[in-house]
Amino acid sequence: MSAHGALVVRGANVDDIDELIRLRAYLLEDPSAAGLPYAATGSDQSASWRESYRTWLGERLRGDDTVRIAVVAGPQRLRACATAVIDQRAPSPACPSGRAGWIQSVVSDPRDRGCGLGAAVLDDLTAWLRTRGVDEAVLQTTTGATGFYHRAGFLPTGEDLLFKTLLTTGKTT
Repeated sequence: MSAHGALVVRGANVDDIDELIRLRAYLLEDPSAAGLPYAATGSDQSASWRESYRTWLGERLRGDDTVRIAVVAGPQRLRACATAVIDQRAPSPACPSGRAGWIQSVVSDPRDRGCGLGAAVLDDLTAWLRTRGVDEAVLQTTTGATGFYHRAGFLPTGEDLLFKTLLTTGKTT
């Protein structure tokens, strides 16, 4: 557990799965995300990602040491969460060990936005990544959240993030 001001950040556990799904839906099912390649376009896609995510969470929260999901919990619900995944890549000057952290699904409940929760879970994850010998952390963002990540020390790479689905059904690119 880590403290960020008066906020307490902890690692998620299997009892948090329903709440983690609820929070991630703010990212994947938000009408403002329409057109983004990761957004659900209908109820079938929503049901599919939720079922797959439930399974993924169950596996990761039972002892995967390459994943941490940081949460800020309130009395009745989770208020924020974010996920870090350690990836082994080919070494580079910026990442000589090849150990890179991928940060994703940073989301606060809309009722709690502007309270520093996103910064708290992001700080927790970057500290966790450092303790595991990770050389760099990367994330993708939307235009609306770019300023938040810049203030947290993330810089543009000058590269474009490209996407291609490998699914045989569903969206095509």
